[in-house]
Amino acid sequence: MRSAHGKFSRWILFLVLALSMIGSSAVLAAGEVKIGFLGALTGNVATYGIQTLRGMEMAADEINTAGGVLGQKLVIVKEDDRGDKTEIANVTQKFISRDHVSAIIGDPTTGGTKVAAAIAQENKVILLSAGAVGAGVVEIGDFIFRNTVIDSIAAPAVTKYIVEQFKWKRIALVTSINNDYSVGLSRIFEEAVKDNGGGIMVKENVSDGDTDFSAQVTKLKAAKPDGMIFTGYYTEGALLMKELRKQGLNINMVGGDGLLSPVLSELGGKAVEGSMVYAGFSPERPSPATKKFLDAYRAKYHEEADMFVAQGYDAVKIVVAAMKRAKSTEPQGYRKELAETKGFPGVSGNTTFLPNREPLKSPICLLVVRNGKFGLLERIPVSPKK
Repeated sequence: MRSAHGKFSRWILFLVLALSMIGSSAVLAAGEVKIGFLGALTGNVATYGIQTLRGMEMAADEINTAGGVLGQKLVIVKEDDRGDKTEIANVTQKFISRDHVSAIIGDPTTGGTKVAAAIAQENKVILLSAGAVGAGVVEIGDFIFRNTVIDSIAAPAVTKYIVEQFKWKRIALVTSINNDYSVGLSRIFEEAVKDNGGGIMVKENVSDGDTDFSAQVTKLKAAKPDGMIFTGYYTEGALLMKELRKQGLNINMVGGDGLLSPVLSELGGKAVEGSMVYAGFSPERPSPATKKFLDAYRAKYHEEADMFVAQGYDAVKIVVAAMKRAKSTEPQGYRKELAETKGFPGVSGNTTFLPNREPLKSPICLLVVRNGKFGLLERIPVSPKK
């Protein structure tokens, strides 16, 4: 009897252990890995946020269909920061203290990213911006990354192209002085123009939110430039070009991805035809993987995916790949693997993080407005500054 009782006891112990393991597995499967979306869904820069979020959610859906992140469901936590720096700080803090996110993707703007990055770095939470291209972002700390084509690489390459191809020697430079992104980009463009044999013949300032540019355009017209570099956002860019055309100044505009929005043409109409924007992505001549992504996005939203969609999608995939390699969803557990990302095959191009966590992406896509839509003008190869 003692022997039989011993066997019975061992079976009971075995069943208890098995059920315990099944229970633990069920808890793991039911768990969630949270990534915070940081960006504006309303306001002046909402286009960037909405498109980035769509890309992130597409990536999350695919990841969950394939089994999630280390057996757990991936959840995108979202709030509207309205492009307001105070609200950006509030949302970032909520993601960290309330939601306990494993990473934050955003903000799409440089100024917003800097605000959030300081908070994320202090709390040792990964922040990866899928849109910030200006200076002074990754320098905030070793938990800060981005997967964009950065201005310090792209603007000089584009400047060389327009000076050589379009013979722009006399150039007008217009800066939005209450916009960190614009101020930083103007410095880069000004240096690049000088390095490539051009000249800034006139410099004018505007502000985000301005609607009357008649005084600035009058001064631009007097300088007789070959072309204009505008480093601000699409709303002011569209209104500025309308005033140029109104005053009879027939030159084109080039700028960074702050101009990359359908609103540029919706607001500017024929005045923005011929305007050029550099970006890290174009849907034209896609790879097979990018075509699959584009087809899926088109089927869901009935429009073409832009750079912000593609980079938001890639940002989530890059972070999750690092989590899987590290077998950890804790920021301090996978940060090293994220920093060692090499040649990640994203839909917006291959991404390698340099030792300073800046992304190396090539080529630059120079887009031009044709019949109200952005089309690929040229793919410009780039290399990091030595």
